[in-house]
Amino acid sequence: MVSGRSNNGGGWPHDGGSPDDLPDLPDEWGVIVVPDDLSELDDEVRAIRAELHLPEHRTRWQQFTDRPAFRRLRRLAAAGLRAPMLIISLAVLVTVASLFASAWPGPPRSPATPRAVSTTDDQGDTLPALELIGPDGNPVALRGHLPAVVLLTESCACARLVADTIAAVRRDIAVVTVSSTGPSPGTVPPTGATPQAQGKIVRQLRDPTDELRSHLDLGTPDGTAAAVLVNRGGEIVRKVPRLASVTDLRADLARL
Repeated sequence: MVSGRSNNGGGWPHDGGSPDDLPDLPDEWGVIVVPDDLSELDDEVRAIRAELHLPEHRTRWQQFTDRPAFRRLRRLAAAGLRAPMLIISLAVLVTVASLFASAWPGPPRSPATPRAVSTTDDQGDTLPALELIGPDGNPVALRGHLPAVVLLTESCACARLVADTIAAVRRDIAVVTVSSTGPSPGTVPPTGATPQAQGKIVRQLRDPTDELRSHLDLGTPDGTAAAVLVNRGGEIVRKVPRLASVTDLRADLARL
């Protein structure tokens, strides 16, 4: 651009005003001189590029990537990566926190207090559903009539104990005597104390293999009777390995 051109061709007017009614340049810019040779502005161009960190000679790829559309695409890609990275970071934090929580020692636990095992009270156990042998040689269900007082009378001369037990129980409670060889003279109720006369239920069964005694863990017969009190649901209320008198059972008969 030549500053001395006349205004008849659209150049600057002689009075220094702006052509085509353009607004004047700001006063703080001072006097602007446009040199005829643009190479004189090389120093200013290098200074501006240094401030903007722009290379003097950019490649075509740099020029392409510097376009506004490509810059918007880069911003969208960066925004799209932020959400997955945030989710992955949260998942890693939760996993690490879970590992620390599982490895962190908890409060000490107090040792469980062992329960004393009673040798005579077995409430909660059930009478086994065995079939023993009746007086006629046919199998009879041990749990055929409940509630019941089961007396294991093997090697026991305990006719009086059987009679006293029959007299002490209610009419709905059966008295079941069990031995390995069947009824013996020592276990037959004496005259005047027969089951028929008292209207009580009495069953005499045989257990040749002592399966019931073994199942109930009553030990080897020692000449005394063993007693098992069973309620209507088949649960053992009390188990007495050695019974000398029905007096020891009276308090438990009310629980059947």
